[in-house]
Amino acid sequence: MSQAEAANAVRPVSPLWTFGLLRSELTTTFRRWRTLALLAVLAAVPVLVGIAVKLETSDGSSPGGGGGGGPAFISQITNNGLFLVFTALAATLPFFLPMAIGVVAGDAIAGESNAGTLRYLLVAPAGRTRLLLTKYATVVIFCLAATLVVAVSALTVGALLFPLGDLTTISGTQISFAEGLGRALLIALAVAASLIGVAALGLFVSTLTGSGIAAMATTVGLLITVQILDQIPQLHALQPYFFSHYWLSFADLMREPVYWDDLTKNLGLQALYAVVFGSAAWARFTTKDITA
Repeated sequence: MSQAEAANAVRPVSPLWTFGLLRSELTTTFRRWRTLALLAVLAAVPVLVGIAVKLETSDGSSPGGGGGGGPAFISQITNNGLFLVFTALAATLPFFLPMAIGVVAGDAIAGESNAGTLRYLLVAPAGRTRLLLTKYATVVIFCLAATLVVAVSALTVGALLFPLGDLTTISGTQISFAEGLGRALLIALAVAASLIGVAALGLFVSTLTGSGIAAMATTVGLLITVQILDQIPQLHALQPYFFSHYWLSFADLMREPVYWDDLTKNLGLQALYAVVFGSAAWARFTTKDITA
């Protein structure tokens, strides 16, 4: 620790300064062209899905799918455009959303180190713990923003291309459009919460290297590897502990009554990953020799 860091470690930090640091991090993150490009790709997925379903059903045929959960929501889109929200989230959650989170989280610390700005941030009265928490909060907020971008884009496209109204749950019961909107919001929040474990994993990887590109590639590579392992039947005993295993449990919010078992397991698992990898990131970052 440098003399400047040691002096700042005992200097009281105003809560307003902490809020200013978070605001600065959010502004920097959401102004990057890379971030805007990621959000644009996420917003484009519901557009492509909606147009594809509209073209496929233009002759009166039914879209591919069937059944009741996950991507099979696609079979209901022509009856109610609100189902495009659920379909888009199911389509983006296995890869596009976690990839975007992995890129932002992987670059959080390593990107600053690579750009030579990390030492400058630590000279300010932040401290390593406060800076790390601010970085993680920024990534978590990005999780929510990215999920809402998908949901809002899907709702807009669904309203433009398909009818809206009361909808049928997976259990076969009817709920009003207003209640359906409420369920859609809950599902978006559940999807965003499903990504906090990935955010902590990416932040930990970001503390291990000074290369933002290496951190992003490693995080995305781990995401792909875990999801491949989650599909191998011989690993069924380990799969409930993979962070991606319960991701599609958000479909249970469309049951009547709501089936909370897998949802609770998912949230608990994400919290566990956040604590474990968040602690590992803190242990690494607070003892790391900052040279850039």
